Amino acid sequence: MRHPPSFRVRRTLVALLTATLAALVPFTPAVPAQAAAAPSSPSPAAAASGAGYWHTEGRRILDAQNQPVRMAGVNWFGFETSNYVAHGLWSRDYKSMVDQMKTLGYNTIRLPYSDDIFKGTQPNGITYANGLNSDLQGLNSLQVMDKIVGYAGSIGLKVVLDRHRPDSSAQSALWYTSAVPEATWIADLKAMAARYQGNTAVIGIDLHNEPHDPACWGCGDTSTDWRLAAERAGNAVLSVNPSLLIFVEGVQTVNGQSTWWGGNLAGVATAPVRLSVANRLVYSAHDYATSVAQQPWFSDPSFPANMPAVWDKNWGYIFKQNIAPVWLGEFGTTLQSTIDQKWLAALVDYLRPTNTYGADSFNWTFWSWNPNSGDTGGILKDDWQTVDTVKDGYLAAIKAPGFTGGGGGGDATAPSVPAGLAVTGTTASSVSLSWKASTDDTGVTGYDVYRGTAKAGEATGTSFTDTGLTAGTRYDYTVRARDAAGNTSAASASVTATTADTGGGSSGCSATYKVSSDWGSGFNADITVTNTGSSTTKSWQVTWEWPGGQTISAMWNASYSQVGRTVTANNADHNGAIAVGASTGFGFGATPGGAGTPVLSCRAG
Repeated sequence: MRHPPSFRVRRTLVALLTATLAALVPFTPAVPAQAAAAPSSPSPAAAASGAGYWHTEGRRILDAQNQPVRMAGVNWFGFETSNYVAHGLWSRDYKSMVDQMKTLGYNTIRLPYSDDIFKGTQPNGITYANGLNSDLQGLNSLQVMDKIVGYAGSIGLKVVLDRHRPDSSAQSALWYTSAVPEATWIADLKAMAARYQGNTAVIGIDLHNEPHDPACWGCGDTSTDWRLAAERAGNAVLSVNPSLLIFVEGVQTVNGQSTWWGGNLAGVATAPVRLSVANRLVYSAHDYATSVAQQPWFSDPSFPANMPAVWDKNWGYIFKQNIAPVWLGEFGTTLQSTIDQKWLAALVDYLRPTNTYGADSFNWTFWSWNPNSGDTGGILKDDWQTVDTVKDGYLAAIKAPGFTGGGGGGDATAPSVPAGLAVTGTTASSVSLSWKASTDDTGVTGYDVYRGTAKAGEATGTSFTDTGLTAGTRYDYTVRARDAAGNTSAASASVTATTADTGGGSSGCSATYKVSSDWGSGFNADITVTNTGSSTTKSWQVTWEWPGGQTISAMWNASYSQVGRTVTANNADHNGAIAVGASTGFGFGATPGGAGTPVLSCRAG
């Protein structure tokens, strides 16, 4: 995907088609002699699949135990930009981010990078406040990548490393530029393969992102023939680690017919990629909707019924004719238009629902996890916390089970999840917690305590007191166990604590909630605050937690903050004082609609 280094700037749409697209017709390419009949549909893959390195068999990907697997994941970009690190770490801990991916049912991360990170680049855009990302301090970009890969593998996610750009400035049509020649590209690919040698969290490398005109497929010109370049690079990677999967994207134009950058694999029918190690090749396509660019098929009178023929022609036939596995490495949309909504629904159906086909399906990674992709948005909203439940919901049918955790040499086993987290005491400024000890194959060395998504502190035992808190305020806590190798458990079940109120018992309040209008994509609500105490209030605060993924867009007659699903509203200057038995009110707008009624907590000062 093409996106700007500046993560808040909407990118200019690029004209993708440079040749006139002929009328779409069903495509029946010649099948290579070695192609076999399509396998019968297996039962859905077991949750414990994914162990070891993977290999291919016909159109399926199999793990080291020959169990079929389905990659169902997200693109998390940033290493390829001038930040030289995955985006969003300016506001969240990387482990929290990866945990959320797993919780939502994604099992694979495609991690784009540029060759710049082999120059010792120092990442920028990481926060270390409140203990966030504390183990990333002082690391260069590749070392941060090691941490992300290691943690993802420890909780059962797989990683595909994507050579996205030659440098951080822009996407390139060819796999090389004057500044980054082919020799550098191949040397860096080999260095990446060597870096993760033996780490089975990394199951493969996407050789180059979105080759496009003048890149060709099978034309024989070594300076532009992407198929030949992919063979040279793929074989170089396999010379270092013959167990890796090699992901090869398409081009833009084949035989005068154009589609998305990297999305045209029609040339495979007559000129397949030839690798030195059998059963390591996966073809990759990209496909997008109108929020990226307009294409002729979107205005076809039969849309969206015409789309399967388009996909069959460009890349789907490879899977359907059992030539090789196909991975839709990028696809995305803002979902703002009806056309885009129909496109995504049709594409999800085409990719084959997991409940029906199991792992005998297309593999995929959605673009993107990041909300700051200007023409698609992401699974996360702009706060880098809240999930776009509508977009995520479209993908539910094609998600797949997670994989066996652990990867890499040495100890790769994470401790067990801490159980029994409980609040043992509160004061106006502190919360005390305790939990049961975790177990680990080499021993637990400590615990990380999180207040919301921020790290509150560390403990070597099974208790912790969080201090310096605000009176009468609700806090949510989780705990993770850590071992000597740096493996970290998943988060414990959360507990909630409210610090003691210092109001002296003379003031109090209650709050009631009423939706005034709901139009589906958003709603308005009013909250009434009543003084239930024995003296006039000086101030008040109302807090609640959304039962879904709602986000406040505006509030009147109060100020507010939102962290994740928790909203805190404080009085405005003019309505903090409420006489005994009297009421005041405030209102807000939020998205999306259809929110359940939250439980309100009111504190008067």
